[in-house]
Amino acid sequence: MIIWLASYPKSGNTLLRSILSAYFFSKDGNFDFEQLKNIKTFPRIGFFKDLGIDTNNENEIFKNYINAQKNLNFGNERKIIFLKTHSSYCKINNFPFTDSENTLGAIYVVRDPRNIVNSLSNHFSNSISDATNNLLGEMYQIEEGTKCRTHIGKWNFHYNSWKNFPKKNFLFIKYEDLILNKRDILRKILNFLEILTKSKFPVDNTKLQKVISTTEFNHMKKMENKKGFHEASVNTTTGKVNNFFNLGPNNDWKKLLNTELKEKIEKSYKKEMIELGYIKN
Repeated sequence: MIIWLASYPKSGNTLLRSILSAYFFSKDGNFDFEQLKNIKTFPRIGFFKDLGIDTNNENEIFKNYINAQKNLNFGNERKIIFLKTHSSYCKINNFPFTDSENTLGAIYVVRDPRNIVNSLSNHFSNSISDATNNLLGEMYQIEEGTKCRTHIGKWNFHYNSWKNFPKKNFLFIKYEDLILNKRDILRKILNFLEILTKSKFPVDNTKLQKVISTTEFNHMKKMENKKGFHEASVNTTTGKVNNFFNLGPNNDWKKLLNTELKEKIEKSYKKEMIELGYIKN
């Protein structure tokens, strides 16, 4: 059964997947980029080609979200299938993103939108101002060369949509806590998985420590510099690959975001940012 690893883009999904893949798909907890391939992204065009549908018809893709998930679950009903998604949890053209028959649960990561901006700018090779406008607008992601589109929506729409996920099957994580309290968050995830699956996930402390040390920003940045990283984007102007692990702890909106853009974000998303403790009422 599927467990969604959901987030708005550039909000910590890669770190979450790195931690989980190192813990569940390695013998000793030593993280390597190859392990991320165990956690696929949904939607992706291959899932729909497997169904034999017309993948040039976007509506047929939306219509078959559930069928694609049934196909993934077939024969794996007792196995956890982690799937990454940036999709909002909503209906698209009146077709639901998922249902209770195919989904076991969801883990959602949220991040201060003021710190998302610089990451968006780096990833999409545009200005901080353009990245802010993207954050405040209706975002979509389209798989290159296909009509496989992910409906993201505005930052607050995305966050609020996943808040509607059934609470007993939902784990909410703040990116900032994931950075500062990786050990506690992983223990919380393991406890969440025990409740969902009614199975035991004993904590291997030696493995856990290895996961923590090999998923630190500086370690992953060194790995990217040495090996490259398949999720990195290409700068549309220079043709060079953008560093995926770019600023890390130096990505601080207080230093990188001007007052006008900061206030624009805070005004647009005031309700949610107060609710999350990112700003005061």
